[in-house]
Amino acid sequence: MTDRILELLHARPDLAELAAFPFNFDVSRAYHVEDVHLASGASLEPIAGDDTGGTFFLCGGTAVLHASSEGDAVLLADSVGEALEMLVRLPWWCEDISVELDKAGVLAVVRAADDEAREEFAPELDEQRAALLSGLGLPDRPLTELVALSDSAARRTEPDYVLLNSLELCAYRLEESFRQPLRDVVLGPGRAALERMRSGAPGPRVEAAGDPVLRAGVLRAAQYDRRDGDLPLLRFLLECEDAERTQWFEERRLAAVLVALYGRDEDVALLRAATAGQVTDGARAVEWARAEEARRHGRDVEAESEFTWIELARRQGRVEHARVALIRILDDTGPDAERLRELSRALERLGDHPQAARAQFNLLSLQDTARDQASEAYVLARLERRKGARAAAAGALERARAAVGAHGPGPDEAVPQWHRQGLGRLITEQHLELTLAAVEAGEAELARATMVHAGLLLDTIGKEAAKALSPLSTRARWAVAGLRRSGA
Repeated sequence: MTDRILELLHARPDLAELAAFPFNFDVSRAYHVEDVHLASGASLEPIAGDDTGGTFFLCGGTAVLHASSEGDAVLLADSVGEALEMLVRLPWWCEDISVELDKAGVLAVVRAADDEAREEFAPELDEQRAALLSGLGLPDRPLTELVALSDSAARRTEPDYVLLNSLELCAYRLEESFRQPLRDVVLGPGRAALERMRSGAPGPRVEAAGDPVLRAGVLRAAQYDRRDGDLPLLRFLLECEDAERTQWFEERRLAAVLVALYGRDEDVALLRAATAGQVTDGARAVEWARAEEARRHGRDVEAESEFTWIELARRQGRVEHARVALIRILDDTGPDAERLRELSRALERLGDHPQAARAQFNLLSLQDTARDQASEAYVLARLERRKGARAAAAGALERARAAVGAHGPGPDEAVPQWHRQGLGRLITEQHLELTLAAVEAGEAELARATMVHAGLLLDTIGKEAAKALSPLSTRARWAVAGLRRSGA
């Protein structure tokens, strides 16, 4: 612990006692009711508690987060000193403080709340406050400034300071008013670039032409903010998409819709190429665009799938924004197989294998047929292995083997001819990967047991599939043989 304020509180029992009462920052209660960590992976250290079971955490060595015992968490301040300023001068009993209040309004709320506190439990409040502020060397800044700092910190809780329950991986709640919609975050650069392009300057066009991610944002911004004079720049964006032919087909389709809605005959050739011949004249262009709009490219930004913004955030490098959005959605998702599958795959693309495995585990529990159980079980095994839970991965593979009837027919004859299909190869591949992971982790017993199953599967699946897995199986066999040579 190197923070000056914390060192003072630990060195001066008189100051620590004042901080604990009446200001509810008790350094002797630096523990939380459950194991937690930050979704971002930044360091997290409990530094004090309050009398309701809540905890103050030091995040990344500087910022202060408060977590309640009821499952809420919010960033308080950028430093311990700033947090103590707020807790001492805008204490917990000032419940009606709002950033909308002016100087007189804030002062009136604080005075009224302080009067009540003096009467009910803190008759020496003024002396206690002055002694603590002086002892800690805290500044006497305007209350409205502290209110603004507090509001700013709370609004920056996401994405870097989202607290997770370490066992269940669910996120602590954050008041909705402090959360910025992800669409606004990811549309910001596109909206700004669109306005620059509308000004007619050549620079923004060059920028958009060379940056497909920025171009995607510009197209999305244009989708929800349409102007009569936008056709030339929309045509330019479509030409860029058509020339690059990137993997992002959706953007090319959106650009085509926005251009086709104008119904200009001079755009037919460009639209024909972009729509695989579906547009043949100006009238058909409008008809096609309206149908596409009704199906997927509407004008209501509220109706757009959250996964659109999550994917755009990922492409923009806003990984933490995307991760937090996915975790929040997962926390609110019930027994919805399609949604869980989408969440699992999206979290895996971000590299968050623990959260992906959480979604996948719930998805697997919803599968009714043996084929679907096997398909989702091998995916769960992959995710568990990648997050380092090798025993759980082995359990998932056992479920996959049971589902396909790898050791004999199961219920409903399991999955007929599974071994001659891609499913057999995928399940076998995961056994080999887990064998290698177990060897690397020094888990000899698990490695040998998994390799035995892998060997049986290799003898069962089709010859072409086994041949394709030959390099991987050779590595796995040699790795297990190495265990014997080393005496493990």
